Amino acid sequence: MNTRQPAHRYSPAPVIDLPDRRWPGRTITSAPRWLSTDLRDGNQALINPMSPERKLAMFELLAGMGYQEIEVGFPVASKDDHDFLRMLIEGDLIPDDVRISVLTQARDELIERTVESLAGAARATVHIYNATSPVFRELVFGMTRDECKDLAVQATRLLVKYGERTLAGCDLGYEYSPELFNQTEPDFALEVCEAVMDVWQPEDGRGIILNFPTTVESATPNVFADQIEWLDRNLSRRAHVCLSIHPHNDRGTGVASAELAMLAGAQRIEGCLFGNGERAGNVDLVTLGLNLLTQGVDPGIDFSDLNLIRAVVEDCTELPVHPRHPYGGDLVHTAFSGSHQDAIKKGFDALGRAASELGVSPRDLPWAVPYLPIDPGDVGRTYEAVVRINSQSGKGGVAYILDAWHGVRLPRELQVEFARIVQAEADATGGEVTPQRVKELLDRERPAVPRPGAPEPAALTGR
Repeated sequence: MNTRQPAHRYSPAPVIDLPDRRWPGRTITSAPRWLSTDLRDGNQALINPMSPERKLAMFELLAGMGYQEIEVGFPVASKDDHDFLRMLIEGDLIPDDVRISVLTQARDELIERTVESLAGAARATVHIYNATSPVFRELVFGMTRDECKDLAVQATRLLVKYGERTLAGCDLGYEYSPELFNQTEPDFALEVCEAVMDVWQPEDGRGIILNFPTTVESATPNVFADQIEWLDRNLSRRAHVCLSIHPHNDRGTGVASAELAMLAGAQRIEGCLFGNGERAGNVDLVTLGLNLLTQGVDPGIDFSDLNLIRAVVEDCTELPVHPRHPYGGDLVHTAFSGSHQDAIKKGFDALGRAASELGVSPRDLPWAVPYLPIDPGDVGRTYEAVVRINSQSGKGGVAYILDAWHGVRLPRELQVEFARIVQAEADATGGEVTPQRVKELLDRERPAVPRPGAPEPAALTGR
């Protein structure tokens, strides 16, 4: 195998000179505004785009979880997107606390048709974008900086024109994105956004969302945080600007980029449940939200039945959630390792003792169980699968299975002896020893399990 990698073909991302950056010393203390783009960015990345029925199921899930901004499609890009938008509006299917959003490119006829597609909507945001990075300006579109800025300015004028003509009864919001922001010169991204605001004239009751995408993630998260803090300091009319971000996950650091950007001044995050989206995906809204929860910050989104959320997402996207996916994967609350199992069992035992002494439920106490950053019960997961037995397991895991599944507590010396028997079974089969099989082994080795208060047998049979 040729182990030499062509590193000389790649260049490090440029950085901003921000020696007095403040974001490293900050702490996230509140949730951002959330926008789900599952029905637009997520849907366009699927092998089989969602049918109207699957789209509606996803929309109802998102609204039921508490997402109040939902990007429902690109209505001029496909008949399916247009028809779904019209179904939502004409069927009065949009909850009063939900604002829908639609995307369009910065082109006259597309903006006009997009605005027309929103007729009858009570609350809506039109999201317009154009690419601003040097490689897109020059290589893809053959534009100068001035031509690129003029495109964004003219698009904003057209939105104002068509909005006033068509959507008089709609609470119309505006979102602008300099696409490929993270690869755009900061001064030029700022120049374009200021020119857009000069047209829109944000003020009280008429704000603007300026959205800054890592369209293709290309640098470490700290670089993105510096870019966002620089904007936070330099954007004018800051009180009327919602500084939004749309991180992608090409380098596998989308969540970290979003969290550091929040420290740097980002107020709104666009992403998808479980990180669906183009290439390596959008930032994962489930991971971001539950990361906040584990720090004592209410995400404002209901994750209390994560199994149901995952089931709906898997059905709608026809994509499985990886078993090791943070929080939502089948195995993320499961320990096979003996040392992990022993620590988890001791953590649960301590929590139970403390709750008993105080006369409260364990769910009323601060969470502090080793290896489990979140209480599985808080996201609707059961405790039975927290510990599973294989050849890597130890006496703590076996004792936990007997107690949690079968209500049997062995004395410590018998725990050690019985764990050897279970270990031998795992070595012989080469796979998992189920809770039922653990009980069968116990019954085989110790046929007469005493009732509470009865004397313990001296030892297992040792067969």
